Amino acid sequence: MKAVKGKYYFGGVHPKGAKELSASAPLEVMPVPELLAISLSQSLGKPAVPCVTAGQAVREGEIIAKADGAISSDVFASAAGTIEKIAEETGVNGVKETFIYVKPTENGEKAYFPALKDPSAEEIKERIRECGIVGLGGAGFPTAVKVSPKTPVDTLILNGAECEPYLTCDHRLMLEKTDDIVRGARYLAKALGVANIIIGIEANKPDAIALFEPYEDIKVVILKKQYPMGGERQLAYVTTGRRIGAGKLPADLGLVVQNVGTAYAVCEAVELGKPLYERVVTVSGKAVKEPKNVWVRVGTPIKDIIAYCGGENSSPVKAVLGGPMTGVAVADYESYTHKTTSGVLLLTAAEAETKAPTPCLNCGKCADVCPMHLMPMNTAFYSAAGDFEAAAKYGHVASCIECGACEYICPAKRPLIQAIRKTKAELRNKK
Repeated sequence: MKAVKGKYYFGGVHPKGAKELSASAPLEVMPVPELLAISLSQSLGKPAVPCVTAGQAVREGEIIAKADGAISSDVFASAAGTIEKIAEETGVNGVKETFIYVKPTENGEKAYFPALKDPSAEEIKERIRECGIVGLGGAGFPTAVKVSPKTPVDTLILNGAECEPYLTCDHRLMLEKTDDIVRGARYLAKALGVANIIIGIEANKPDAIALFEPYEDIKVVILKKQYPMGGERQLAYVTTGRRIGAGKLPADLGLVVQNVGTAYAVCEAVELGKPLYERVVTVSGKAVKEPKNVWVRVGTPIKDIIAYCGGENSSPVKAVLGGPMTGVAVADYESYTHKTTSGVLLLTAAEAETKAPTPCLNCGKCADVCPMHLMPMNTAFYSAAGDFEAAAKYGHVASCIECGACEYICPAKRPLIQAIRKTKAELRNKK
């Protein structure tokens, strides 16, 4: 289907893409590491509950922790091996997480589900749930919940924007696994009972746009290169013209948004019976020797990923898991990948902002670029004073999508996202 241009939306910024570092790097499969540390917090919602014990042998893809409620997801062994221990450690966000440590063996025995042939909508939904699939665009919301909306929907939107700088994992997946993504999208559409499938791709990926145009049942929408174009609300508007108001979800307007990586995982789950225990991760930044796009098993040590990519090219001033706008800076390489880990970035002084913040200039630029029409400076002001109720009220924190556009544009380099996340955390703790 001939591609069409998307609509314009308010706000956002235009950071340097830096995608040229890894955009031409084809997908590679990283060897199984010597030890995997698989967190039980692999999705938005409650952590999974262990169903294995130390010393137990497990197969690749075997369930090792069961979802705790609807907003949770099953966790699987990323390789065949032996459970070494189950221990609580501090995760990258500074929050305690329980990890299951797996010592891989060479037998490589797999524990997949039976492949589905011409599955019904209910069979697809159940397969998505039992394979532990979550949104791979960043949030990690359980996909089984998304494909069972409480309100009628008519359109599935595939998110191929990948507007975060540096990240090219989705781009490479669209180039190399085009038909798998389309088949996964069709399974998702069947599960939802919809006939309309749209894929939004930023204009800086013409090769991906050209690959999806021949599919008659997929409408390709070319998106302006603008951050955060990949946000659910922004993507929904520019592709369909439907505005998702405060307190509303895409499903309330008849829409469901899924990442292209999630569609690929659904295809594998249905056709191969493969649970979600690996994903593509972009390794980039000018401080890494060989930027790559790598198939990485959940629970892989970050230090092993960096070593696989040749190690450091120069001393990085910042290491980030995820993208530079929404990712988390880490103090060292002693952490492990999750289902939602999209990138490992080693940034030089020229790439990372290292200046100390100065007092607010009251310039209002953060409000000017906020795609949600919020007042981030108010949140920062009241959060610094310890008045988190006022920070939430006057900054309308509940509507914030934490895209980081405000902090990016701030000339005083105020830690606005940190203030927003702290406010949300303090209010959650009070509840």
